[in-house]
Amino acid sequence: MTEYVKVEQADGVLTLTLARPDKKNALTNEMYGRLADALSAAESDAGSRVVVIRAEGDTFCAGNDIGEFAMAAMGSAGSEERHVVRFLRALAESSRPLVAAVNGRAVGVGTTMLLHCDFVLLGEDALLSTPFVNLALVPEAASSLLLPMRIGHARAFEMFALGEPVSAEQALAWGLANRVVASADLHAEADRIARLLAAKPAGALSATKRLMRAVDAIGRQMEVESAEFSRRLRSPEAREAFAAFMERRAPDFTQFDR
Repeated sequence: MTEYVKVEQADGVLTLTLARPDKKNALTNEMYGRLADALSAAESDAGSRVVVIRAEGDTFCAGNDIGEFAMAAMGSAGSEERHVVRFLRALAESSRPLVAAVNGRAVGVGTTMLLHCDFVLLGEDALLSTPFVNLALVPEAASSLLLPMRIGHARAFEMFALGEPVSAEQALAWGLANRVVASADLHAEADRIARLLAAKPAGALSATKRLMRAVDAIGRQMEVESAEFSRRLRSPEAREAFAAFMERRAPDFTQFDR
């Protein structure tokens, strides 16, 4: 729903706000579509020199909407376009500097989207986690490529395989963020950084970003991940994971082989 993603523009800064705080800003297909549309439109809008991604409430993003995930795992999802693919592509291919302001928990795609952002600010209360394996799934957003590149294989495997949250200070030390700021100052600081970037020569900034990112390789990795993610989502393991979640019990994966 459009009201779950607020789109605002001022002084060269396009601000995208996740506004579903009662559901911990879990992303629905419609929300992905709204985000993808906004990022794509920014590419041809001279007034959108920088993009800020932020959230309302006490959680940045709880990942994908678990209800939609469960429907897909159980084979009862509709045939509508999966806008998450468009969103991830738009993130990867954005020529605009992307600034993220992360408060509270960032789960799954809430963390992996940060790997595509150029300036990441974390509130002191931020906790980053990528519990894909816990749901019998695999990483997405080219994070299986980007996260090991950023923090090393050992740390990346730990984040993916165990799914345990990483604190703001640890994330900063590992190179997942630029700065940690007081939670009360998070949005103001993100706006300040965005305005500084908006005042820079846009052509040089865009070219610098392009030189720093292997967009083609990232796109290929997304395609490989997406195919495997779709297979995993329809696997017996995933059905067990989501059934256990809905039934509020511990899943039993020992009944399955590879």
